[in-house]
Amino acid sequence: MKYKKLLPVALLLTGMSTSAQTTQKLDLQGETPATTGTVYLQRFDNKTFNTIDSAKIKNGKFSFRTSLKLPELYGLTLDTTGPNLYVFLDQRQVKVKLDSAAYYSHAEVSGSALQDQFTAFKKLEDVNISEYIKDHSKSLVSAYLLYRNYAYRLTAEEIEQNIQLLDPSLHQTPYVKSLQAFKEVLKTVAVGKKAPDFTANDTEGKPVKLSDDHHKYVLIDFWASWCGPCRRENPNVVAAFQQYKDKGFSVFGVSLDKSKEGWINAIEKDQLHWTQVSELTYWKSEIAKTYGVRAIPANFLIDENGIIVAKNLRGEELLQKLSELLNK
Repeated sequence: MKYKKLLPVALLLTGMSTSAQTTQKLDLQGETPATTGTVYLQRFDNKTFNTIDSAKIKNGKFSFRTSLKLPELYGLTLDTTGPNLYVFLDQRQVKVKLDSAAYYSHAEVSGSALQDQFTAFKKLEDVNISEYIKDHSKSLVSAYLLYRNYAYRLTAEEIEQNIQLLDPSLHQTPYVKSLQAFKEVLKTVAVGKKAPDFTANDTEGKPVKLSDDHHKYVLIDFWASWCGPCRRENPNVVAAFQQYKDKGFSVFGVSLDKSKEGWINAIEKDQLHWTQVSELTYWKSEIAKTYGVRAIPANFLIDENGIIVAKNLRGEELLQKLSELLNK
């Protein structure tokens, strides 16, 4: 593991058990440049934050004494439709300087050892998650990072190996429980497995079934209009479609959008002229859940029998695979 700078707190937390949750009153004192308004306390759940309490700002100060499960990850925000400040809260008094500028990048948190570790982690480079977990095996932050930052790029076997590196006291946390379920899903959508069938509405609100597409090869393409990396990858998918559509290749787009208008506008702007469906439920998409998609863009290349032959092909990789399959 290469470190930009390993802060002392990261070493001090090694071996410290931080996983035992108890319900108790939070002691959070904060200040913000805003003199009036509302601060919202939110709970993290499946890549989204749900508001559980709020506090009025008085003369630039606010406080929370909410009964919560601690330690745990929560969010603070001045706008429930905008970004959050991710905060690991534990049993000690926490002080927050909540500056919403630049996506809360200038905000400061003091008093939480878990938050100190989380902040230190974000300054590291080229982290090997397995080595990191070994150094922080009892920390809730390690379980969270494995769940949120790394699981989507790991195989089912690699996820299990990393879970076993975590202290058993963390195995009942929501993060590890989600990883255990996610691991089983990945096994069902591995290369060589039959792609799960599904039905969803197209841009006109008509139900479309994946198995009704009878091309030789179909790329199930998970994307969204709000996803920058997806939009940057779209020209590569368009190029592959144009080059191989007459040889039996097609694309079946699955959007994780919330806004129908944004979805349709992106389709037209990026010229995605193939079947497009969406549940318009963001990360609550049942299709994404079925396929174990926790980051986008993501894709699955299936053959005419619905068998997955490749996953997450990008740019030249997609063209090379299609050439291999269709230029025989």
